Parts: sequence; structure tokens; C-alpha cells
Amino acid sequence: MIRLGNSARFTAHEVDELRHVGLDLGDVKHQKDIETELSRWAHILAYERFDLFQKIALEMANANGAKLPGKPSVVGRG
Repeated sequence: MIRLGNSARFTAHEVDELRHVGLDLGDVKHQKDIETELSRWAHILAYERFDLFQKIALEMANANGAKLPGKPSVVGRG
């Protein structure tokens, strides 16, 4: 990735590599575009593969020395 201030560009090789995990950064031009795409990706991942989303979140937290809140649970409606 090449950055200059808030501008960002990915090489064609980086775009292809990231596309393999579901990220589409081909049209990214600014930091905000990266944040938008990562948010879209995280929402889809959480919906489609919550188990994988949890593993990624745990690894990211461990890498940063953070702790995640407890596992969410479903509460029945009364």
C-alpha cells in the first residue's frame, strides 16, 4: 500500500491477494475508503461466518494485548 496523507493506493498484486479473503480494495483512494471496505467485510463475515469472525477478533485482540467481552448469548423473548 502506498500512502500520502489520507490518500492510499494498493498495487494490483495487493488487490488480488486481498480479494482472496473477500476484501475489494481496487477502488480505494482514501483512508475512509479502506475503513468503509473493512466495515463492509466485517459485517458480512459476522453474518455469514460468525465462528470465523470470532476467531479473527480474538487473534486481533491477543496481538494487541486486549481482552474481548464475553461471548454473546441469545435471550428469549417473554
